[in-house]
Amino acid sequence: MNTMFIMLQATGQGGGMSFLVMMVVIFAIMWFFMIRPQQKKQKEIQNFRNSIIVGSSVVTAGGLYGTVKAIEDSDNTLIVEIAHDVRVKVDRNSVYATAPFNDKV
Repeated sequence: MNTMFIMLQATGQGGGMSFLVMMVVIFAIMWFFMIRPQQKKQKEIQNFRNSIIVGSSVVTAGGLYGTVKAIEDSDNTLIVEIAHDVRVKVDRNSVYATAPFNDKV
């Protein structure tokens, strides 16, 4: 009797397909609202980093505002002037955005 009851319970659960559909829908919603916008933003940042030219005003990951004075493609770095005759070498990937630079600080 007990084995028949267990077999009936095992065959009576028909929610496997609906669970799978629900998981796919949840993943699609997460991708559309979270992953896709983040990938789009990363692509815009990478396009900006590739379009940096000498004279661009930039902000580094460390919060330094400066102007690009030279670009070294061999090691993927930038020479950024952060004050009059003060230049630092930063990795191109640590530059996040353009910024208005006021050198009368």
